[in-house]
Amino acid sequence: MSESRTIVVTGATRGLGRAMTDGFIDEGHIVLGCGRSLSAVKSLESTYGKPHRFDCVDVADDAQVAAWCQSLIAEYGPPDLIVNNAATINRNAPLWEVSAAEFDAVVDVNVKGIANVLRYLLPAMIEREEGIVVNFSSGWGRSTSPEVAPYCATKFAVEGLTMALADELPHGMAAVPLNPGIINTDMLQSCFGSSADHYPSADEWARFAVPYILGIRPTDNGRQMTVAP
Repeated sequence: MSESRTIVVTGATRGLGRAMTDGFIDEGHIVLGCGRSLSAVKSLESTYGKPHRFDCVDVADDAQVAAWCQSLIAEYGPPDLIVNNAATINRNAPLWEVSAAEFDAVVDVNVKGIANVLRYLLPAMIEREEGIVVNFSSGWGRSTSPEVAPYCATKFAVEGLTMALADELPHGMAAVPLNPGIINTDMLQSCFGSSADHYPSADEWARFAVPYILGIRPTDNGRQMTVAP
């Protein structure tokens, strides 16, 4: 088993986030996770006790994120790895039929949520000059499809934000945009319907994704990476 690392995972309560949380813990690492569902957070807490920690946090809310991150650093110190996984998607619709409120919700979680988490965790990591940041992108952050324009826009933004961040980090750190591939999650089902069943489940995906993510090193800084079985 490799040396234990402290890993922050957003969107840890469901889908890829939950599968990664299980996988990281199985590998002997400490997970500090968040999600928006209190009941799902409580379920994680009942499954995994200390030293792991799970909190109900909306990453789109800067004040909530600030309090959470400051509490994590006070208790655990700077994390070794941040996995910004929390995301949402618009309902399938052409762009002109997506309401302002729905568009804002996608941007607030998928882009501002990442910036909020990094705003409060990165300074301590930079002071130590160690740490890896993995911001979840998508195949739709490098190509497009109809009826998911808001989601595509945010994932293209994640790519640009992350690669610009990579230029700002000190030697010894890395930030990478990660395309996780196509996985059968609630989000994919909302887009693909029953066709989502043709793709691997989150747990199946995590069996090869978790080692891949743990293997990201400072020399990968700024690389556009993709998980592939």
